[in-house]
Amino acid sequence: MCVDQLVEDALKLSLYTKIGDQGKTTFFGCGLVSKDDARIHAMGALDELNSVIGLTLCFVEDEKIKELLLKIQNDLFQLGADIAGTDMQTKKLPFIHDQHIKELEGLIDDFHNNKLRELKSFILPGGTLSGALLHLSRAVTRRAERDLVTLKKVVPHLNQETLIYVNRLSDFLFCLARYANKDYDVKEQEPIYKYFEPNNTEAKNI
Repeated sequence: MCVDQLVEDALKLSLYTKIGDQGKTTFFGCGLVSKDDARIHAMGALDELNSVIGLTLCFVEDEKIKELLLKIQNDLFQLGADIAGTDMQTKKLPFIHDQHIKELEGLIDDFHNNKLRELKSFILPGGTLSGALLHLSRAVTRRAERDLVTLKKVVPHLNQETLIYVNRLSDFLFCLARYANKDYDVKEQEPIYKYFEPNNTEAKNI
């Protein structure tokens, strides 16, 4: 059965199935599982990330960034399909492979080397509305990554490329956040470490 047929069959179902009323859900190849299953956690985090990126797109004006974010949204659906198909006997669903990762790495290198100034310290998330939302997307990506790490412990045969992709994605979103702020000449703010004396290494009681 092809992917289109699987999706078509799923869409034929009623919007409410009542399966979830007892804290259970189902997805391709895994049967009925609890809603606190590690796979559901991971897919929920990816769904939230995709939604935050969708919100970000509402405020981004740069056409190149819009194009890149839309591609990421599609990749995240493919990543979700990869997780959903972990227990399928044959790979009938789309999955993340090394080409996704190479694309991100190429973009990161281009932005880092050609479009952004050298970064010598940590910076505060914020700046323009689009820049701040891209930082939020980056933070949600990190949470999704943590859920995938947990999932990998439960499902050892989880495609390793999913973890690598999400790790690169957070780096790329960081680049995009900086680039969005640079477009409006927003100065990057470094953190201020209060009550810290660099030359005093003696521990203090609080």
